[in-house]
Amino acid sequence: MASNGAAETNLAIAAKLKFATWAAGAVPTAFLLHKLLFRGSSSNSGGLGLAFTVTLAAAAFLWLGVVSEVVPEPYLDEVFHIPQAQRYCQGRFFEWDDKITTPPGLYWLSISIPQAAKSSGLIASYACDPKTLRATNAISLIALSYMALLCRKEVEARLHEAHSSAGVEAASQYAMHTAFNVALFPVLFFFSGLYYTDVVSTAVVLAAFLNHLHRVGGGHGSPLSDIATVCLGLCALAMRQTNVFWVVVFMGGLEAVDAVKSLRPPSAAQPYMTTLSEQLLFFVGRWSVGHVHDLPLHMARPQDMLLTAVSLMVAAVCNPVRVARQTWPYVAVLCAFAGFVARNGGVVLGDKSNHVATIHLPQMLYVWAFFGFFSLPLFAPYAVSALDALRSPSAAVVPQHRDGTVRASEPAPTSSSSGAKSASQPLSLPLKAVTAIFHSRLPWLLYLVSTLALSTLVVRFNTIIHPFTLADNRHYMFYVFRYTIRRARWIRYFLILPYTVSRWLVWGTLSGCASWVSGARDDACSARRRPPRPLPFECDPFVVASPGRRGSQSEGKSAASDSRDAPPKTEKEMSQQNLQDPLRFSTEPVPTSTGLILLLAATLSLVTAPLVEPRYFIIPWVMWRLLVPAWSLHDHQEAGDSLFNSATSTSIWGKCIVFCRFYDVRLVFETIWFVLINLATGYVFLFKPYVWRAEDGSVLDGGRLQRFMW
Repeated sequence: MASNGAAETNLAIAAKLKFATWAAGAVPTAFLLHKLLFRGSSSNSGGLGLAFTVTLAAAAFLWLGVVSEVVPEPYLDEVFHIPQAQRYCQGRFFEWDDKITTPPGLYWLSISIPQAAKSSGLIASYACDPKTLRATNAISLIALSYMALLCRKEVEARLHEAHSSAGVEAASQYAMHTAFNVALFPVLFFFSGLYYTDVVSTAVVLAAFLNHLHRVGGGHGSPLSDIATVCLGLCALAMRQTNVFWVVVFMGGLEAVDAVKSLRPPSAAQPYMTTLSEQLLFFVGRWSVGHVHDLPLHMARPQDMLLTAVSLMVAAVCNPVRVARQTWPYVAVLCAFAGFVARNGGVVLGDKSNHVATIHLPQMLYVWAFFGFFSLPLFAPYAVSALDALRSPSAAVVPQHRDGTVRASEPAPTSSSSGAKSASQPLSLPLKAVTAIFHSRLPWLLYLVSTLALSTLVVRFNTIIHPFTLADNRHYMFYVFRYTIRRARWIRYFLILPYTVSRWLVWGTLSGCASWVSGARDDACSARRRPPRPLPFECDPFVVASPGRRGSQSEGKSAASDSRDAPPKTEKEMSQQNLQDPLRFSTEPVPTSTGLILLLAATLSLVTAPLVEPRYFIIPWVMWRLLVPAWSLHDHQEAGDSLFNSATSTSIWGKCIVFCRFYDVRLVFETIWFVLINLATGYVFLFKPYVWRAEDGSVLDGGRLQRFMW
């Protein structure tokens, strides 16, 4: 007995030494990588990518090793997953544990990878033990990071191609660092050392997303691409059933948008119209041929989002064959999922009584707080914007066009052009009223009031606390609910305020803007610092043309086409521009339609789950994070200049300011933030176990050690 106790003590000491080594090396390694990135150019991109990969692999396998030494036996849900995988290793494919609710994709992958390695001679034998099975997730985390890098690169390429014929060849520094941080995301990284489905499931969804980005980049006409889309969609469903929302709704929805946008109709001059019906009919006609209203997200107001949704629905209804041709692979995946649900008698495979789908709307309040907590470093622009506002509170607000140019006063309709109506015909009262409302602050006020009212109703009538949340104190969510929602009823309503603020911050970060903090700083997002470009998808029915001005909206379309037809820049010129501005391809915000479809997919995937689990928010966060544009201190010239003037360019502080202007410094803080969270949660999980006891002090669960986890 004494020897066993000494062995256990030595094992714990060795594990703590490994954990301390990881803790001591993680942050300095991150700083070293950031210093290398500061020197970054296209010539060292490969080296930086390799450095990120090596660092991530070392951290992942060190975490795996420490977990397997301290917790060698299956823990929590691993009690179900590991024995099921071992049955598959033994060829018992028709035996199934009814407590498992997810499909067997993880188990298939767990036995196929080592079998492939064994057949190729990389390994001599394969033991289907917990540590080896957990290694599947460690390997998948590295693959996930690589998929995230490729996805971010393709996102930047698609956004840049919308207004330029020059291609994006190499992955940007922002893309590489973003992919690294996605892999460090605490909930993902934590489960890379255990045998859960989340890491592999997210990696497969990213593979499907990468395939989608290639399709909208010009590969959607290939039958091989269609087949690959169906196969990847089925693979995603084999990992987790809720992936259907991300494959079918998110990616399929984006391809439907691409189908109507790729129509690219010829420009048509907007005539001077005096009635609301004429105005609406003209623009509905433009929408029906693909000239939809879909502004970049940083330019969209609430009314623009409504117009985007309506115009896309009109275009899709009027072009059903084109939409169906591009989206049929996703429809096929949806049909396969519907067939599975019908045959299975429900969505989950087992334990149906505790996993009944329900409407749980508060999930769409919790998700903003979740994003806000983990993405705190990405909110740095708001702090700088607030500093700008404090330093120059009396700055005048200059009204601006959406493209950033100063708005000129438009002439009154006093003259007529050929074919236009006479200026003596005034605008009808309905048209005047609707245009005035749409271009006032009233939609913002209505949006604010309606969201607050809806949040209050959701909290009042739809707050659901699952029995699992109350019964299992091993999860952090137990304590979140215990000390907030379950503490007092008034706290539930008070939390609406942080939910709302988090939603503004998260949505503003996705659009790349912080201009709501200070109206005097309308250039508070990176996209506005770029040269103004024509808007190919601006089609607002509540912009009235003057008699002497025709085609104000369609001219942007024509100009955009001209810009796409411009000859591409030489490789040398592109390289020079990248050296001068490394964030050049990374600051483009996504279109409004992308943000809306992302919100729709996240809503559908979350509100059907009665249980609140951080793992359910992984894919929504990853997709959101991959679409967040870069930011630099250029966006806040006043604050940057004042800080820079207080220090010479050769001082440490001066170098930091220069670094912040050529690199998204938020990524540095995000890395440090994630490392600190991983260290804290990893240490608590490994070295702060406890024994369950009943109220009378008796030991529960056979005295087995319990551990805190996500």
